Amino acid sequence: MENKKYISTIAMAFMTAAAIISLRGLPLMAAEELTMFFYIGFATLFFLIPAALVSAELGSTFAIKEGGIYVWVSSAFGKKIGFTAVWLQWIQNVVWYPTVLAFSAAAISYGINKPELANNGIFTGIFIILFYWIATIIAFKGTNFLSKVTSYGFIIGTVIPGLIVIVLGLIWVLNKNPIGFENLTIEDTTVSSIINGTVKPRILPNFKDFNNISFLSGIILLFAGVEVQAVHVNEMKNPKKQYPLAILIASLIVFILFTFGSLSIAAVVPNSQLKIESGLMQALSTMLNNIKQGWFIYILSFCICFGALSGVLSWISGPSKGLLSTANDGILPTILSKTTKNGAPKTMLLLQGIIVTILASLYFFMKDVSVAFFLLSALTIAVYIIMYILMYLSAIKLRITQPNLERPYKAPFLYLISVIGIVASFFALILSFIPPSQLPIGNPTSYIIIVTIGTIGFSIIPLFISRK
Repeated sequence: MENKKYISTIAMAFMTAAAIISLRGLPLMAAEELTMFFYIGFATLFFLIPAALVSAELGSTFAIKEGGIYVWVSSAFGKKIGFTAVWLQWIQNVVWYPTVLAFSAAAISYGINKPELANNGIFTGIFIILFYWIATIIAFKGTNFLSKVTSYGFIIGTVIPGLIVIVLGLIWVLNKNPIGFENLTIEDTTVSSIINGTVKPRILPNFKDFNNISFLSGIILLFAGVEVQAVHVNEMKNPKKQYPLAILIASLIVFILFTFGSLSIAAVVPNSQLKIESGLMQALSTMLNNIKQGWFIYILSFCICFGALSGVLSWISGPSKGLLSTANDGILPTILSKTTKNGAPKTMLLLQGIIVTILASLYFFMKDVSVAFFLLSALTIAVYIIMYILMYLSAIKLRITQPNLERPYKAPFLYLISVIGIVASFFALILSFIPPSQLPIGNPTSYIIIVTIGTIGFSIIPLFISRK
């Protein structure tokens, strides 16, 4: 008998971290200056860790069944609600694509020495539509090519640039350059306060107005996706001890890269000049020019763009296949279950492309690219959060109604961490509907209407499909 190969604690930690970390979130957190510690700590303790532990229990319990979140929720609440959960997981990815590709557009604008294009909505919209359809065509060919691209993309386009921005930030400070978060103005009320007549950076957010903390919803989105790796918990030799340790290590990796990467950007780019879709490139350009190595920005920009694009490729067919599994239960219409000869979900990929094209068109009409970027991020988290709430409720109900179900991994204090996750999720959901005071939203009513219609519309579609 062959010895079974197990996933090590470190390997699981790296897999989990890779599913979460994206450099596109660094400027979003940097915009919060020193209050970022509160946001990152909140997202880690009240969202990342509860989601990881609960999804690990569900993933290990139903490891022999394909379908992920669909199987978990269906076992607790029936197939219609399970379909709603997997639909929300799929549609949030579709809404997410324009945001990560907008980040790629900003990176490539520096690579072609046209940084002003990073704030050009026409350029950003066209870039998103063009590259998404290229990625869709590649996805038609199956997963073999995709796996090769994504395995290199994470290292080349995420880990290495992330470490470089941290090192350059340290050099910036050691060279005694001006520190952005030490030179705030009284106008920056969301991140600064007056102490003894002097403007000082805030450590805690200004809780007097919810508009000041609405960025929290976008930051929580950066910590989402941990449930993707939870299905592998059965492949560990001693999951009860190894998985919590792996989550702790992954959380530390995420915390270090997000915190120090964001801190580097905040130290270099003044808050009033920071763009959340291109802030990383702004900071890298400034730091490299400071050490007379400005030419390196061209190489880094293509690496970062490659990393973001590989992230899209890694997700473009996965959630579609998860949704496709519902076809076996007769929930999806036959036309949506068609696949290519390579097994790629053909109709679903085409439907994704159409929705992404429509969402990318927002960039054509909004004056500020940062606003469109955050608007889509808010819509993504609103949809995704509902899926997480269903996941937590499913774990609680299954513990009550099926206590004897074999659970290779049992989450400690499941009821407590599920309730914590639900409360944190509801809080983030509410904030996603509130326009942030840090961005020139324009008409707040229009912002709220778009997010509300998008969230309700995307949420009722699966219910309509199930009834038909």
